[in-house]
Amino acid sequence: MLATLDLELDNGPRTEKSATLRTCAVSREQRPVDELIRFVVSPQGEVIPDIKRKLPGRGLWISASRQTVAEAVRRHQFSRGFKRDVRVAETLAADTETLLARSAGEALAIAAKAGQVISGFSKVEAALEGKDRMAIAALIHACDGAADGIRKLQAQARQNAGINPESPDFPAVIALTSAELDLALGRSNVVHAALLAGPASKTFLSRSLTLVRYRAADADKTAGTAARNSR
Repeated sequence: MLATLDLELDNGPRTEKSATLRTCAVSREQRPVDELIRFVVSPQGEVIPDIKRKLPGRGLWISASRQTVAEAVRRHQFSRGFKRDVRVAETLAADTETLLARSAGEALAIAAKAGQVISGFSKVEAALEGKDRMAIAALIHACDGAADGIRKLQAQARQNAGINPESPDFPAVIALTSAELDLALGRSNVVHAALLAGPASKTFLSRSLTLVRYRAADADKTAGTAARNSR
């Protein structure tokens, strides 16, 4: 059993592209690192999520699922995995979600500074009709925004892109609240935005997908698709 648990720990931050699979300490399943969250022990002996996979020390990997992280806390999996006494906050699952949302917001802010974000319903609507249409990689909607506005822009996007209006396949990121979008974009009352293609936008999409997957009851429902949140 101890040998098996050793295999769940890495020797430090992932720096090699070849390290693409890790074992979830709860399910014992091997998954791509993008579908897992790395946890480390701080110098004070507290388990903390390493969202960007850069913190020093050996890491324990858990599937990117709030339910699974909560289960790991209940089962004292971190003490067993690290084979030492560690402090684990009862709120670790919620704290991890907060950090994931913050990470996605930071990526969105970087995309905005790179000129890869158009914000505001009217501006997004105009972009879908104008020259920026082909450059739009995804639409962004506040998860606490009105459903009518979301439906209208999504239908327009699908129609202008030549996609079946009944298809749900046009990428939509519905993962952050309006307040979180405000903070990321440096303006108030942001409910809708368009993400233009570019390196920074890819980072935001990747982090948003991790956040959506974390919240989903079944991570496989969001694997391999654009970041969509049905809540």
